[in-house]
Amino acid sequence: MSAEAPLVVVSGLKRAFDVSSPWITRLIEREPRRLLKAVDGLDFSIARGETLGLVGESGSGKSTLARMVVGLLAASAGHVLIEGVDIAAKADPVARRVVRRRMQMIFQDPYASLDPRWRVGDIVAEPIRAFGLRQGKAEIEARVNELLGLVGLHAQDALKYPHEFSGGQRQRVAIARALASEPEFIVCDEPTSALDVSIQAQILNLMRDLQQKLGLTYLLITHNLAVVRFMATRVGVMYLGRLIEINDTTSLFAQPRHPYTRMLLDAVPDLTMSGRARTPVGGEPPNPISPPPGCPFHPRCPRATEICRTETPEFVDNVACHLAHGDPNWLAGA
Repeated sequence: MSAEAPLVVVSGLKRAFDVSSPWITRLIEREPRRLLKAVDGLDFSIARGETLGLVGESGSGKSTLARMVVGLLAASAGHVLIEGVDIAAKADPVARRVVRRRMQMIFQDPYASLDPRWRVGDIVAEPIRAFGLRQGKAEIEARVNELLGLVGLHAQDALKYPHEFSGGQRQRVAIARALASEPEFIVCDEPTSALDVSIQAQILNLMRDLQQKLGLTYLLITHNLAVVRFMATRVGVMYLGRLIEINDTTSLFAQPRHPYTRMLLDAVPDLTMSGRARTPVGGEPPNPISPPPGCPFHPRCPRATEICRTETPEFVDNVACHLAHGDPNWLAGA
């Protein structure tokens, strides 16, 4: 990572959803309120120009986190700082507007994220008009054509509607729209999961090329470890709303320190036929409304001890695991 101050700093971020029954039902049946902790105290930073990948099973809180980072969802607690500016603070609306222009999001489903009633040219031009980045119809149209060319489309495509494009082409339009506000930081929420495998590589290569050309910083949310290995500088692993391990990509894939990370890696097919022994962990993630005591992963962990069942591990030295804290290389050779 760079020695300069990180572009993005997330500290103590939490988000809880109230999933209680209606208050009259709780009153009659004497039920307590029930809270689902989708994100439960996350701390991490992202340096300029890097890609931080976040992985985890469905329900781990990845997409909730993505929406909180860009301000689409309010945090229950904690802060998201972009260049030192809290995106939720109301004290300086001018600074917040400048920061919000410099971050964008690419959504998972290109069929749902584009307005079907708008032409592509209007979709891409909307951020340009909203932030006043170009003046006059001719300047805006020239910028739209430039952005379409940047993502591998043609100027004539500006006159078409989203339904006239394939899924991969729609995602290129979504990327062009994200670039229209001239951002530095882009949150990518499963940007290729809705696409055919043959198209996924094209979109990922495009994103890498744009990152190098424009100096972009990415937060990449995905469940696909192959995508993370190809794209990410560092990888964070989420489980039940918590960050349980983070490391540079090479180290995490070569020597995971948390048993859940090992489980995810063991689920990847061994195409090299190395013969490495695999011991996949079964079971399902616990109910986030009533998580188990101690380490939330202990019901599925084959090496759980008594301390794992009673005490929640602290996130120390980039891992939240009692056994890893005692021996950093405890999973080596497992």
